[in-house]
Amino acid sequence: MEEAMAASRKVGRAAVIVVGSVLPSVLLVVLLNVLLNAAPALGASDRLAVKIGDLTTVEGVRDNALIGYGLVVGLTRTGDSQQTIFTTQTLANIMQRMGAQIPPATARVNNVAAVFVTANLPPFARPGTVVDVTVSSIGDAKSIEGGLLLLTPLYGADGKVYASAQGPVAVGGFAAGGAGASKQMNHPTIGRVPSGGHIEHSLAAFDFNQLTPVSLLLREADYSTAKQIADTINREFGREVAMARDGGRVDVNPDGTGLKNLTEILAKVENLTIVAHYRARVVVNERTGTVVMGKDVRLGPVSVLHGGFSVEIQTTYTVSQPNPLSGGTTEVVPQTEVQAKDSPAKRLEITEGASIEELVGGLQRMGASARDVISILQAIKAAGALDADLEVI
Repeated sequence: MEEAMAASRKVGRAAVIVVGSVLPSVLLVVLLNVLLNAAPALGASDRLAVKIGDLTTVEGVRDNALIGYGLVVGLTRTGDSQQTIFTTQTLANIMQRMGAQIPPATARVNNVAAVFVTANLPPFARPGTVVDVTVSSIGDAKSIEGGLLLLTPLYGADGKVYASAQGPVAVGGFAAGGAGASKQMNHPTIGRVPSGGHIEHSLAAFDFNQLTPVSLLLREADYSTAKQIADTINREFGREVAMARDGGRVDVNPDGTGLKNLTEILAKVENLTIVAHYRARVVVNERTGTVVMGKDVRLGPVSVLHGGFSVEIQTTYTVSQPNPLSGGTTEVVPQTEVQAKDSPAKRLEITEGASIEELVGGLQRMGASARDVISILQAIKAAGALDADLEVI
């Protein structure tokens, strides 16, 4: 088990951080180094222009989730077991609709798997539109590789049928072997049916041309970005047609643009470009030890002390034989050896406005592991010397 302790003392804008780890220091932040070495740092004036269409979505224009229940057949004895009751009942019901009356208890489902089928109803979809569907086993099938999805209706949240799905299932994994040895790769109980879904009904209640005003929703709320979008649209049309309502919404009045077709208006708006502003952020995954830090992250003056302390416990077993004619028994005696190593603390000084490259380089020289970096970043944030949002996932 790895434990981390951090204490901080802040005086003005300076802080001292002391971090200790019980594991040997081996730096594992490979992804971070790749990101840092891939491209030079971008200053505020070097930011790239981004299309408004890449930063926003139109309110009311969205996908709708669809779901259905069906059967995958044609498996090679990798389907559900006889104990999966709903599979046998479903198979018996299908056979009855086909004119064959069979008792559910006698239905063999080794080559059949009960599945949930999911898909997305795209915006502006019309009857005949083709979509991909995802098939997921809900029984105890070992694999649905090589199976065929039978005709399955797909329902929306309102209970109405909007699509149907059928076709061969493509699986990105496999499971092979027997009772003695087995091998599995990825998830063989989840697959896709490319172009296997067909839209049967559209959302007739949605009238795109009646959107007044048109609301552009920012994918990531930011007041500066919202204001830039509104100003850019107003400059393009030469009048006040857009207004930033808040950090996540910009309203556009179609009547003031001089264009009658709403599609033409949005096509013109989404191709306008602005210089986007992104919040400085550090993302930490404590489960995997992954740390990703953006180029915009800046550090205040801080001093980091890091020392590694490791404990190694080894247990060996020896056989103790009794003396001849003593009447004793042979016993296994454990012998435990404990070794503790404490390396001296290493110090890293970070000056005002230091970049991530300087921090990572210093932590590499200190021999900090990925989990050490996580503890150090949390301590630096607590000391007020990290000018970024620290997000732990």
